[in-house]
Amino acid sequence: MNYTFHQLRIFSVIVEKQSVTKAAEELHMTQPAVSIQLKNLQDQFDIPLTEVIGRKLYITDFGKELYQMAETILQEVANIDYKTQEFRGMLSGRLKLSAASTGKYVIPYYLNGFLSQHPKVDLAIDVTNKTRVVESLENNEVDFALVSVMPDQLPLQQEVLLPNKLVLTSAYRSKWDLPKKASKHIFDDLPLIFREEGSGTRVKMQQYFEKVHITPKVRFELTSSEAVKQAVMAGLGYSIQSILSIKNELKQKEIRIIPVAGLPLVENWRLVWLKQKRLSVVAAAFLKYIQENKQAIYAARFAWIEKY
Repeated sequence: MNYTFHQLRIFSVIVEKQSVTKAAEELHMTQPAVSIQLKNLQDQFDIPLTEVIGRKLYITDFGKELYQMAETILQEVANIDYKTQEFRGMLSGRLKLSAASTGKYVIPYYLNGFLSQHPKVDLAIDVTNKTRVVESLENNEVDFALVSVMPDQLPLQQEVLLPNKLVLTSAYRSKWDLPKKASKHIFDDLPLIFREEGSGTRVKMQQYFEKVHITPKVRFELTSSEAVKQAVMAGLGYSIQSILSIKNELKQKEIRIIPVAGLPLVENWRLVWLKQKRLSVVAAAFLKYIQENKQAIYAARFAWIEKY
């Protein structure tokens, strides 16, 4: 057997992305170069690692087994580098995070100072929807997750970071008269843009409508906070959005907030982790950094939300 660490790394990314093209993008390689390395690895085995049906790539059972072993090997190789840095007195290792999609407006500010202090720390972060965030926690795939709605089914510890205010928004040049505060009955006829099932924002919206006994008129659903924001700006409808996601649009007068009785809806952004999880040295250092610096980060970066 003459396979290399490089080939195993490429194969691992192909498995994770389920695509040679996407793996090439992730690895900053050309597609032919990735295909050649996959072929060279396959030539070491007389059992197929992948198969193509139609135009879709599938990983065989043997390929999945090899992927699990390759991940273990690659992690142990990485640990050699981390241990070397440790003996040099530098914190190193991998920090793995998952964040609900609107969390992309939050988590960079809580990572910046920590990564500046510890440049040898590797960061892996997945920004996705609430359902996938819960899965990553449940499967112990990450050290921490950033959520605004606590999952009920998991035993978690948490560190509250800042409020998450959800407000009703429209295009800036909508017909709504801003100084007037609307009652809940504004939703009787308002065409609303919803997030997809599984979104934390959607959960809070649905809880609000159930509480006030309103059946909203859903115009359509979109799968990201950015898509919702663009649709609102284009005048395609109205939506309840996190104020954190529209900071620039408020300043640039592209979106406005419609005052409504009972709004804003307020939850908290929280860093959460499994109660029984044994934190790595890097994860423990990050948690300590958050606990010591979260108030200063909030004051510097997020205090503006208090005026809404």
